Parts: sequence; C-alpha cells; structure tokens
Amino acid sequence: MSESVLVRPNPLHASDDPEVIRRLIREHPWATIVSNNDDELVASHYPVLLDERSDELAVVTHVGRPDDVVHGFGDREVLLIVQGRHGYISPSWYAPGAVRAPTWNFSVAHCYGVPQLLDAEENLEVLARLVEHFERHVTEPMLLDPGWGRPLSRGTVGLRLPISRFICKVKMSQDKDPVSQQQVMAALRAPGPYANPALADDMAQSLSAT
Repeated sequence: MSESVLVRPNPLHASDDPEVIRRLIREHPWATIVSNNDDELVASHYPVLLDERSDELAVVTHVGRPDDVVHGFGDREVLLIVQGRHGYISPSWYAPGAVRAPTWNFSVAHCYGVPQLLDAEENLEVLARLVEHFERHVTEPMLLDPGWGRPLSRGTVGLRLPISRFICKVKMSQDKDPVSQQQVMAALRAPGPYANPALADDMAQSLSAT
C-alpha cells in the first residue's frame, strides 16, 4: 500500500513544475526541516512562507533557539518536506475489472537547499509576515508589534531557504480508469470513515490537468 517518493519513482505521479511546489507551500505552510548534523538526523516542524518578493523558488521561516544549534545550520544542504492532503483509497471504490489493491493518495514535495541565516531585523520582518499571514483570517487580527515582537524574536533564528532542487509526487489515481476515478472522488465526498472531500477536490484538479 505504501509508495516511496524516492525509492520508487513513477513518472506518472512525478512533477518537475515549480508552480506545483509553490501551490503546495501556499496551501500547506506547515513543513518539516530535516538535517544531518554530526551524523545524527534532526527534524523540526515550523510554518513556512514562500518568498514572494523573489523570482527564485525559496521559503522564509524561523526556528526557535536552540534548534539552530541542534541542526548545525551552515553550508550543508537541508531537506524541507511539505505534505499536502492525503487519504486512504479503498479498492472497493474501483470499477469492475480494475486492479484491486488498497492504496493512499497524496501530494508531497522534498525540497533541498542550503539555509541562509537572517540578521535580527530580517528575522523580525519575517516573523511579522508570518503573523500577518495567519492572523488575517481571524475576526480581530493581532499583528506583530515591534514593542512585544522584538523581545520575542530574540528567542528565534530567521531562515531563508532557496530551493535548489526538489522531488515532487502528486499521486491522485492517475493510473485508474475514468470510471474508477469518478467513483473514488464520489466515495471521498460521501459520509463514511474515509470521507475526505478536500482530497477529492485535489484529485479533480490534478486529473483535469493530465
């Protein structure tokens, strides 16, 4: 049922389009940062934003101290994992005659780059952008005021990560016949233990582009 992003490459599910990465990050701005520091794998989880001010594919974020030391950020490449919607797909949803194997539909990107450490003012500005990005959806947004934001920022380290390469997989039943695809989306939109209408929407978008 599992499908590895790296070990089992499948051209049908792979994407080399940077716009797919940008959309994935915009819609799912919670990422995992993985590094290898002194032969020890380290992972942290933080919100990220696209660096929309640059034509380069890059994200900005921060880590709390001492995560910067734990990761040993420097001139080494790190891995940023961004995962989209995902969910179980039952073979009972397929049309008669289709290969009946349980599976999982998902979208994920493995992004690689060498992080750039931001200075104090750049870090404060990124923190303000992060707060504004998420607070804008609440009734009474609380923006980052320098009066309380600056002391808070001293406990964090700002990062900009240019993405020099990536591996992206969007697996949305592209290998199934049209009837099975429609039945899978209908099942995901119906009430039940695996109801996942948002994943069905992702399927519809992905399949319409193929």
